[in-house]
Amino acid sequence: MNSLINFPYHHVLVLGLAKSGTAAAKLLRTSGKKVIVNDLKASSDAPEVTSLTEMGIDVITGSHPLNVLDNVEILVKNPGIPYDNSIIEEAIKRDIPIITEIELASYLVTGSMIGITGSNGKTTTTTLVYEMIKHSNLSVQIAGNIGNVATEVAQTMKEDETMVIELSSFQLLGIQSFRPKISVLLNLFEAHLDYHKTLDHYKQAKSNIFINQKETDFLVYNADDTTVLEMITDAKAAKIPFSTKSQLKDGAWIDEHYLYFQNEKIIALDDIVLVGNHNLENILAAVCAAKLDGATNEGIVQVLTTFTGVKHRLQFVDNIRGRLFYNDSKATNSLATSKALSSFKQPTILLAGGLDRGNDFDDLISHLKNVKAMIVFGETANKLKKTATEAGIETVIFVDNVKHATQKAFQLSESDDVILLSPACASWDQYRTFEERGDMFVDAVHTLK
Repeated sequence: MNSLINFPYHHVLVLGLAKSGTAAAKLLRTSGKKVIVNDLKASSDAPEVTSLTEMGIDVITGSHPLNVLDNVEILVKNPGIPYDNSIIEEAIKRDIPIITEIELASYLVTGSMIGITGSNGKTTTTTLVYEMIKHSNLSVQIAGNIGNVATEVAQTMKEDETMVIELSSFQLLGIQSFRPKISVLLNLFEAHLDYHKTLDHYKQAKSNIFINQKETDFLVYNADDTTVLEMITDAKAAKIPFSTKSQLKDGAWIDEHYLYFQNEKIIALDDIVLVGNHNLENILAAVCAAKLDGATNEGIVQVLTTFTGVKHRLQFVDNIRGRLFYNDSKATNSLATSKALSSFKQPTILLAGGLDRGNDFDDLISHLKNVKAMIVFGETANKLKKTATEAGIETVIFVDNVKHATQKAFQLSESDDVILLSPACASWDQYRTFEERGDMFVDAVHTLK
């Protein structure tokens, strides 16, 4: 197991448990560091608290006493904890550095790191890069915001192994020396402003993915995104573009029939099974990163001719009597749903609704041309009915949940229709997570058989 031999701090506070905090605390302790853990919501008899206590770690739950910062040299923060937290504010006053566990993971990885971020498409692109490298018979592991805690993965990595890591803006705020060999910036639009407060702060967080890179590193970027182009102006890494609109001979691009990396033809577009123009952007980014890491054309083609999507992200579920079911439960905003809708030319029945964050859905109207009916649910059902009416959709049905929406959509559908769960809203009004919402849809589809 790899340990934090070169980590220059001895006395560490871990703020927030969950998976990343628990893993970070264990790594620090087994690396010989003095560790204190503070979590406001965890109960004192929770299993993770017990396991940490048994390792000799002080765990303080139920409050945020400021004296937990006494003698602390660095703070490892759970990414979801905002910077207006009382402990964080006090740490800033005391000039205590604040990092997230991906910074710890970077101390353990001796091979290449490929870091991937963006407002949309991170999970799909991360999975594609991982699969392309793996199918090229190279040693690779996957980690980060995709569900595998980076510090846990990094402890088991071999010297020449590549880590492919999905990175959120929350994680990227907390870095000091984190430096991927290959960084990927997919796109940038307004998101998470409840956390970051301003678009500039959000952009700065995303820019941290390449801020420590040097001339010998690579930055893969979306040449079709004007905000991305502004962000990378001062980046030191070698810039590798991708585009669905221009033929960029120093990066990845397409013409009417083929996908290319630099001047090399990789695959016919008709052979790619993953649907959607936004996924074509993800594929181009993944090809760049994978090729830069040594992936073979054979490995890339094998993935692109078989990969049908990440679960809950425009995931093909089944074909039942000619109806094509797609699970896009991860679409928690209008932009994501717009991209999903643009992936299909067939008549579509859209299942949408969820948490009301105060926004309307007018920006969906121009993307509803192929939608023959909408099944709506959750707090935003009435808003979505209004949007559907303005778009000229006559059939709008209210239901209690995703299961009933799936059943009703099947009753309304005909052969060659697409039945698409793409809620355009967060799930928290009815479901704990978007995964739970998507799983209900998948289960409901399977019962239709």
